[in-house]
Amino acid sequence: MIDFHRRSAWLAASVAALLLLAIPVEAPAQAQTKSTPPTIAVLDFDLLDDQRDLVPDTTLAPRLASIRQQLADAFTREHLYTVVDNAPAAELMQRLKSTQDLHACNGCEREIGRALHADRVLVGWVQKVSNLILNINIQIEDVATGKVLLKKSVDLRGNTDDSWRRGVAYMVRDMVEKHQGSR
Repeated sequence: MIDFHRRSAWLAASVAALLLLAIPVEAPAQAQTKSTPPTIAVLDFDLLDDQRDLVPDTTLAPRLASIRQQLADAFTREHLYTVVDNAPAAELMQRLKSTQDLHACNGCEREIGRALHADRVLVGWVQKVSNLILNINIQIEDVATGKVLLKKSVDLRGNTDDSWRRGVAYMVRDMVEKHQGSR
């Protein structure tokens, strides 16, 4: 009789211990499951260059396209946002860009975001102060409310492909370290 009670107590204690061990194993697995990040439309970058007409720089347009793509790729890679394809709103964007800069169009960026069914929209611009001093700026807005969720800027010293890439890489790394993604 004592043997039966000991075995029952041992069995109950073993089951309880196994259940307790199972809880920590499942908790991290649940913590690793991430929800889908918000969707974002990453618009083309604008260039602010007062000397553009006097000293045209043909290297800047490809760099603007390159950093836009670099940023979109980094958002996807870092799981900060789900980047939407801008192609369905290409005609709308071209029409709007023909009359104004997208980063200062007083809400047209949200119109593009709505056309793309995005939760967020990113406008970006590069300000060229001189050939040695530039800055890359981004602003992320909520498409539904227009609320600015994040503004970031990085200063560059040097006007090269490499300095532009490093600037965007720093901006994304800073967003990750400060948990500023998915805003």
